[in-house]
Amino acid sequence: MPMIRRGAQVPARWLLLACGVLAIMSAPRPASATDEGIVDVHTLPRLDGAVEDTSRPDNYRVTYTVPTAVAAASETTKKLLSADGWVPYVYPLDEKSTALTFKKGRQGLRVSFTQARGRPDQSAVSYTPNRIYSNVPFPNGATELAFDETRPYLGCVAPGALDATSEFFTKEMAAMGWRKLTPETAARWPNADLGETVPNGVRVFYDHPEGDTTQFYKQKPVMLTLTRRDDGRTNVEIRVAPFALPEVLEADDDMAGLPRPKPTKSARSLGSASSNKREISAAAMAELPAVRAFYHRELAARGWQEDGSAPLAPGDEVAIRISSAEETGVLRLGRKYDFTMISLTAQVKESALAARAKAKKEADEKFLGDALGAAQQLIAADEARRKAQAASLSDAPLNALADSKTPVPLPETAQDVTFEGSDGRLEFSSTSSVKALSTFYRTTLKNAGWKEQPSVINQPNMAVMAFSKGGKSISMTVMQMGPKVNVRANGSGLVMEAAKPAASPEVQAKSSEPLKPDPESQLPVPTQRSSKSLATTKMPGGEAPFRRELEASIPASLAEVLAFYRAELSKLGWQEKTDGATVSAERAQIDFTSPQGPAVLKLGRAKGETTVNLAQKNSDAATKADIMPKPGQARLMLGNIGPKEASLTINNQTVKIAAGAGGPQSPKGPMLDLSPGKYQYALRLPGRPARTETLTVAAGEAWGLLVGPNGDVLPLQMY
Repeated sequence: MPMIRRGAQVPARWLLLACGVLAIMSAPRPASATDEGIVDVHTLPRLDGAVEDTSRPDNYRVTYTVPTAVAAASETTKKLLSADGWVPYVYPLDEKSTALTFKKGRQGLRVSFTQARGRPDQSAVSYTPNRIYSNVPFPNGATELAFDETRPYLGCVAPGALDATSEFFTKEMAAMGWRKLTPETAARWPNADLGETVPNGVRVFYDHPEGDTTQFYKQKPVMLTLTRRDDGRTNVEIRVAPFALPEVLEADDDMAGLPRPKPTKSARSLGSASSNKREISAAAMAELPAVRAFYHRELAARGWQEDGSAPLAPGDEVAIRISSAEETGVLRLGRKYDFTMISLTAQVKESALAARAKAKKEADEKFLGDALGAAQQLIAADEARRKAQAASLSDAPLNALADSKTPVPLPETAQDVTFEGSDGRLEFSSTSSVKALSTFYRTTLKNAGWKEQPSVINQPNMAVMAFSKGGKSISMTVMQMGPKVNVRANGSGLVMEAAKPAASPEVQAKSSEPLKPDPESQLPVPTQRSSKSLATTKMPGGEAPFRRELEASIPASLAEVLAFYRAELSKLGWQEKTDGATVSAERAQIDFTSPQGPAVLKLGRAKGETTVNLAQKNSDAATKADIMPKPGQARLMLGNIGPKEASLTINNQTVKIAAGAGGPQSPKGPMLDLSPGKYQYALRLPGRPARTETLTVAAGEAWGLLVGPNGDVLPLQMY
């Protein structure tokens, strides 16, 4: 071609040629132009009345609608494409699929059908290319075609006699790049037996040495088996050669608590590991002896033994009775296509069911007995506490507090006085008894001209009084609340304009003697206390608690109580953490490390006393029970002692909670790991509206949410 110098005039014919070359280079080319294994679906024939969906253009897919029901559209499409040279087939184990699959030379096609919404007389038809990774020839006129293009597998009935069919495959397999194996080319497979004969047929082994250049995957050798039929036709099967398959199978994840081999084409299960009856079925991509050896090994490792043969069912080649200490079962193996079909069932023995029922009953009785005993202990402890608190209250006659600004006199032992004159409300606490305070007000108000109305409530721990004078009234309740007595009064006789609360800054009184530890307490607490409670959390039937929490109220200054706990906790081997500690005159919070796990001490002030909250965690017990949160996370355990299954939605996850989960018969319910924060959760029970609550969790905490019989949810910090 002559050169054209820069800046010269270019003839028109050169411009036309250049534009033509550019147009060819820039025009998009269909997939089939660059990849002979992929069909251009836009060129395939379509049913009459087809209207293409162009809303989503796609080079590798075409969808069109036709005014025909799905069943009729499927049958007509099959005939239409068959007339165009496409051969229909089914996938092994997928014979009932509504989609159609076809093969034409090296190209594959998948056709799917959907019914238009609300239009039973209109269907949508989709053509999608299907790459044939491992191509083998289909005999002309073959029937009962089952094919998988990935292994490959081919099963069919050829219309010709054995000799003619054998000649067809010899020619066509070679044309597709398949090579007959010889002892030399099969040397890499020590177990290969190329001389194996087939009664009334022939068997030939092939490999595909040029697989990469013809877009095959790394191809295992295949075995072609042809057998003569009584009707003059020939049975055909091509599958991966048995000597190229694994002889020792690895275990995949259990299903229903039963073993299954790897790999499997499909698998399903019924029941769970704890069900009275459970079963699995699977199609293993392995020879039957290898699957048989896998189950012999895995079942023995789980305590099962073989008890002889069981009656064969249709499709079985092997049926073996098996048993363990608590169950009996049957293992069935058979062949279908190139798979070993597995059926394994297990049933709990009647004796084991009876033993389980007995154990459950005993566990339930123990759980209920423990709960009843704990409740009785709490009631007894509460009664003893109430008596001790009542004994500490004074019955001494009371005098009125000087300079009181309230409409009614205050006793000299009044503390934490709150008076709201505009609303006519008065409240205070006192260390005097209910009897002493009732006598004080009956006397002082009577002397001031107030008339008392009779009341039926006049007990040692509670009294209700009502007074009237000049059209005004006062109602008064005097009730023992722990170590003190609370007095509440309201009414028109207490209303004062521009009244202000009679309150003064608290002066923390020191204890009359040094604080002494209570030797009977599991966690340190002074003997000089007005109240104390100890709570523990543990699994039903467990011994070691995951968490212990002490709450107490101590009539001493915060500084004295803090000094007491620093000294006593140090004696127990607790080490104080300086990071994050806060100490002031009104509150204190200090983290500790104890021999059992992390702990925290919180102190505050209320009603003239120092409040104590001391919580200790047991890391070993939490780890052993598998409730230990992951680092930086919180763990949530779900339980349900109700009679019906519940579902709980939290953090965009919905979890089913079976009836009884987390109870004595099923110690562990579902668990979730959450990041620290505040979460809203919704509980749903059959026939009831959803209940929504919130839960706040911190890193390192484990919480339980227990669904009660009435659908209530009890949150409980476990760790």
